[in-house]
Amino acid sequence: MDWLIPLATFLVNEILSQPAYLVGLITAAGLIALKKTAGQVVGGAIKATLGFLLIGAGAGLVVSSLGPLGGMIQGATGAHGVIPTNEAIVGIAQARFGARVAWLMILGFAVALMLARFTPLRYVFLTGHHMLFMATLLTMVLAPSGRSSVSVVVVGGLLLGILLVAMPAFAHPWTKRITGNNSIAIGHFGTAGYVVAGVAGQLVGKRSRSTEDMKLPEGLRFLRDSMVATALSMVLIYVIMSLAYLARVGRATAFKSFAAGGGSAAGDLGNYVMQSVMQGLQFGIAVAVILFGVRTILGELVPAFQGIAGKLVPGAVPSLDAPIVFPYAQNAVLIGFLASFAGGLVSLALLAWVGHPALGLALVLPGLVPHFFTGGAAGVYGNATGGRRGAAVGAFLNGVLITFLPALLLKVLGAFGKENTTFGDADFGWFGTLIGTAAKAGGTAGILVMPALGAVLLGAAILFQKRVVDTGWDPGARRDAFLAGAASAASAATLSSGTAAASAPAPVPGHAKIAPPAGAPAPPPPPATG
Repeated sequence: MDWLIPLATFLVNEILSQPAYLVGLITAAGLIALKKTAGQVVGGAIKATLGFLLIGAGAGLVVSSLGPLGGMIQGATGAHGVIPTNEAIVGIAQARFGARVAWLMILGFAVALMLARFTPLRYVFLTGHHMLFMATLLTMVLAPSGRSSVSVVVVGGLLLGILLVAMPAFAHPWTKRITGNNSIAIGHFGTAGYVVAGVAGQLVGKRSRSTEDMKLPEGLRFLRDSMVATALSMVLIYVIMSLAYLARVGRATAFKSFAAGGGSAAGDLGNYVMQSVMQGLQFGIAVAVILFGVRTILGELVPAFQGIAGKLVPGAVPSLDAPIVFPYAQNAVLIGFLASFAGGLVSLALLAWVGHPALGLALVLPGLVPHFFTGGAAGVYGNATGGRRGAAVGAFLNGVLITFLPALLLKVLGAFGKENTTFGDADFGWFGTLIGTAAKAGGTAGILVMPALGAVLLGAAILFQKRVVDTGWDPGARRDAFLAGAASAASAATLSSGTAAASAPAPVPGHAKIAPPAGAPAPPPPPATG
């Protein structure tokens, strides 16, 4: 039986933790179920795989572009503390718990498929690296408590399986608000931040127009191109921060900022500034690559899921990574990133002022990568229900969450809490803290509390699915009604004043649904009845 451990490790590390392979295989299975030809199956699977590889390539470019900027911000502000990086903490834990993580992830994915088949939660979680991250976190908080490997895998696998179907359900009303249909769900463990952003949009954005309806002077029309606007914004941020860093640390240190990762140190001030400009432009390219990858995968994976729905999980909805919502509101992504980072800075100040001295919480520095991906997605969710104001406020709150929650999580990670990194996204923080606190109880109490927490979460998700999602609740309906009423009143006032001829009603400010990106598939037709 010793061969099972290497096999499980291989499946997790080389296939299931690689979302491109996983999505390609699932796309192929769906196309086979639809009885497509061999050529269509192979072509569709490869194209879906390439779409995810494009997203990964764009994400890698984002990380590479933001690396020097993060160092500049820390150097310019003099801040020191923990930097949340999922990949770093997972790499540290894998060396000690690799086999248990592998088995826990496989069991968790199997439990999730069973729950998707036999409960109303028809979500199939396809973000393989986030499955691996959550499996690692659960192992980290369960294993040090002295429990056997079998109990760690079984309890952790059940909890992981529940999370994989529950979290997409809680976010789904806001996800449908973004996409306009039921074709995809969000499969990313920043869900708490996205729900908070969507709710914040409902509360503060009643009169706010969409970020995509921004009115620009004729001379600034070029900023309507999201790639241009993103690149220009990052160029300005980079140049400002590089000059602030230079003023604080001097030329000898500042000129080495771009030497990491195979780059070359700046030779003089002009070269230093232009390297900053180039980093900002590369960030714009990275975002464009991600958006193209999203469009590619939407065109292949969603139709293939019709086959999976018919054979394995009736009504299956693919749950995909956070960038899947980026094309629906590209201006909101940039606004969300900046607002989330601002929330991280404000939260860091609060931690330094109150949380660290009074509660012993670690200082969590705002990592640019989690703030870009989760903040950008939170901006899209906030915009969907509250326009520009919702995007800014919702993403700001996301920044607060991904600063305070990792600080709380460090308290339950035991020896791993002394590392200079931790998990960065919101769901790792709140769920890891809950399970870690229960695990510390030890004995029978801890064993009973953890499955009970999972059962409560599953029950709440099923109830939410039946009472909220399935009833078609639209979290932005009141805002749409208000904007429609305002537009009608404005039109009536114009007509009564005689300043315009009676014609078609004035367009409604804002939007009822965000337009899908080019190439996004239409939702499948409802099944025939009778």
